[in-house]
Amino acid sequence: MPPPPPPPALTAKVTEPEPAPPPPPGARAPKRRGIELTLLAGAVLISVMGHAYVGLAAGVPTPTARYAAGLAVAALLAHLAVRIRAPYADPLLLPIAVLLNGLGLVLIERLDLATPGEAGAGDQLRWSGLGVGLFALVVVGLRDHRVLQRYAYLSVTAALALMLVPVFFPAVNGAHIWIRFAGLSFQPGEFAKILLAVFFASYLAANRTALALTGRRLLWKLRLLPGRVLGPILTIWLLSVGVLVLERDLGTSLLFFGLFVIMLFTATGRIGWIAVGLLLAALGAYAVGTLEPHVHSRVQDWMNPFASIERGEGPGQLAQSLFAFAAGGLLGAGLGHGHSFLIGFAAKSDFVLATAGEELGLVGLTALLILYGLLVSRGFRAGLALRDPFGRLLATGLASIVALQVFVIAGGVTGLIPLTGMAMPFLAQGGSSVVTNWIIVALLVRLSDSARGTGAAP
Repeated sequence: MPPPPPPPALTAKVTEPEPAPPPPPGARAPKRRGIELTLLAGAVLISVMGHAYVGLAAGVPTPTARYAAGLAVAALLAHLAVRIRAPYADPLLLPIAVLLNGLGLVLIERLDLATPGEAGAGDQLRWSGLGVGLFALVVVGLRDHRVLQRYAYLSVTAALALMLVPVFFPAVNGAHIWIRFAGLSFQPGEFAKILLAVFFASYLAANRTALALTGRRLLWKLRLLPGRVLGPILTIWLLSVGVLVLERDLGTSLLFFGLFVIMLFTATGRIGWIAVGLLLAALGAYAVGTLEPHVHSRVQDWMNPFASIERGEGPGQLAQSLFAFAAGGLLGAGLGHGHSFLIGFAAKSDFVLATAGEELGLVGLTALLILYGLLVSRGFRAGLALRDPFGRLLATGLASIVALQVFVIAGGVTGLIPLTGMAMPFLAQGGSSVVTNWIIVALLVRLSDSARGTGAAP
């Protein structure tokens, strides 16, 4: 019988590996609108209790019911706008803004009782209502933050116009930062900050590679950039010094240049730009502080705040502010029991933090600074979670505006740096300031909604 056929050769069939399945889309962060509403109720309650206590301490009736109704309606309107149009937004941003705004109204009402002829709480409440209305308009109307990138050069043009217009109006307290017409006052530089943040974010997002990699290496990680890239940077420096000279406003100049340096570092990741920015800012501030009389007087007061006492002229504003902080101690004198109104005309604006320090003490002042820190950190967090470079830079810039203002103002009234004429965000009296800060929070809400609604970490 024939032999059996040989077994078939073993063959291996080589096949291409199956492509890996695409990763599942990231789960969206929880909405947490209920948490936001609960925090808003707490913020309104704390503010209303503070307002009522101010009246009880002064022994005079205060419009607490009107204040409570106005603040509650404004908070509810803002919450509904966020719930409908930005459901994934950070739940802390809006309650922090409402609480800071409410406490600011309490402090202004308290100072109104000490200066009956200079009431400002009613106007501040109306400005706050306008700010909340614009907040809701921005949250509802701005569907995609990337739309703002199209208007970069229009933004910078409008910002420069807003900053230059006050030069042609009379100086107020030595600075050309106000427009006063028909009994109304307006500080256009407040709105210029947002427009500049939009322009910086757009410019740096488009040129971040050139800023980080091109040019000849000079020292350490610093490069000499080509003229087309370096030109706008030098222009920004010259404009910041020009604003300081023309408007005699040290605070606006520091904010203007500091904002650009922070966003430049964020875009490139090169710490050398911070060193260059600090050097240029120091040179400009030294030159103007030496040559410009108004700024020079501010520097002199900072170097020796008790000089007027030594001359027998009594304490100046900075000295009174330091006395108020010292009198507050750890727990404060209590709302309505301080004497910070002795500071004078700027007690409700530039020096409102001195009232908080005296009447709420170190504990209350620390709580306020923690609220600002939370607001800034949540803005930075939204920027880190965003995927597009423009959104990351815009969130960083807007949060940095708040951080720089708090540092410059708190540093000025405590004697850490020379005093400037800026307003503490939400806390100080000033219609332009409170409206601008509400718009900043609205943009951060929109940015955080984009970040948390696309699979980012909550």
